[in-house]
Amino acid sequence: MTFAVGLSLFAILLLIVLSAFFNGSETALTAASRARMHALQEDGNKKAKVVNDVLSRPEKMIGTVLLGNTLVDVLAAALAANLAVQLYGEVGVAYATAAITILIVIFAAVLPKTYALAYSDRVALAVAPIMRGLIYILTPFTQTIEFLVRQVLRMTPGKADDAANILAAREEIRGTIDLQAKGGVVAKGDAEMLGGVLDLRDLEVADIMVHRTKMETIDADDAPAKILDELLKSQYTRAPIWKDEPENIVGVLHTKDLLAALRRADWDPSKLDIMSFASAPWFVPDTTSVKDQLNQFLKRKAQMALVVDEYGEVQGLITLEDILEEIVGQISDEHDTQETHIRPQADGTVNVDGTIAIRDLNRHMEWDLPDEEATTIAGLVIHEAQTIPEPGQVFTFHGYRFEILRKSRNKITALRIKPIARLADDDAHDYDTSG
Repeated sequence: MTFAVGLSLFAILLLIVLSAFFNGSETALTAASRARMHALQEDGNKKAKVVNDVLSRPEKMIGTVLLGNTLVDVLAAALAANLAVQLYGEVGVAYATAAITILIVIFAAVLPKTYALAYSDRVALAVAPIMRGLIYILTPFTQTIEFLVRQVLRMTPGKADDAANILAAREEIRGTIDLQAKGGVVAKGDAEMLGGVLDLRDLEVADIMVHRTKMETIDADDAPAKILDELLKSQYTRAPIWKDEPENIVGVLHTKDLLAALRRADWDPSKLDIMSFASAPWFVPDTTSVKDQLNQFLKRKAQMALVVDEYGEVQGLITLEDILEEIVGQISDEHDTQETHIRPQADGTVNVDGTIAIRDLNRHMEWDLPDEEATTIAGLVIHEAQTIPEPGQVFTFHGYRFEILRKSRNKITALRIKPIARLADDDAHDYDTSG
């Protein structure tokens, strides 16, 4: 009797250890860093390759864990109940239930899961070979489980889930960046750059282009000497050339090509034929995603394109630098003019030009003004006010106070903005049109 009791106790403890192994393995493998495992595999770590193999078939791993864990837990409970009945009679079932529950919760669930979560990569590397063997052994049973699960899932709608899964990886990366930035592990500037890369797919070239009203262009009919003077005054190395009317872009002039042609002409501008060495313009639709445009810039080895709408009308231009600035922020060199579109004031307000992009203002001031309906601050005010306001009018929406400072014809040229307490209802608008 004593030997049988000892054997039963040993079997129960062994089953609890197996339960702890299954629980810890599941936690470690699901929490392990896929990026780190991939890097280790690239460095020749064989155990990391096993981890990646196991994680490449998550349904088999989960099925094996559930099957194995259920078997050992049920068997441990059955042995404990049988042993308790032999020792204490019918009341022993209650003793066995309480004891096995405490043992499984503490030693087979909480402790192994906590340890595996704290050292997920290390534990995953250790348990992956064993788990791969168990997956192979229990494959017939797990395949049956997979078949039953698939039949159940077919009875549930899955289109919404499929759409969500498409964005799952990118949202997981974004969430990780935000968490690491809040925790101080990733610097704020680095987090903004990583976020900028993820945002490229959501932006269209129309969102970041230089508007046609701000383009520096050249009249093809101007004298070569005048064109040379204009390029020397410009901060840009490329300039669109128009003929007959500003919207009719017929070429793009690069200062390097101009200098080469000027040298061939013995430095006499009057001998130049500007259109003979101007490059052909490249037009792109305004609905092109910034990510696709970046790929096209790299493919064509070009750095500037003209943006047109659905009617073929030029709306602006976009450069490779514009796209890079969406990732790394404003890029300035020794020839850039120091423009102050955003001017913080001592009283906490901020004076801005109406043409400033909402995204640039949000990044510079760490604000969260919406940019879904408008690209510029002036556009946002007009959209919310549903009118073209006059100087002196004040509007409050989205938790900010907007005061119109200057206006030119129908364009808002300057505003004063002040953050205020969030409105109780984000959709509510409190307009004050007093002067």
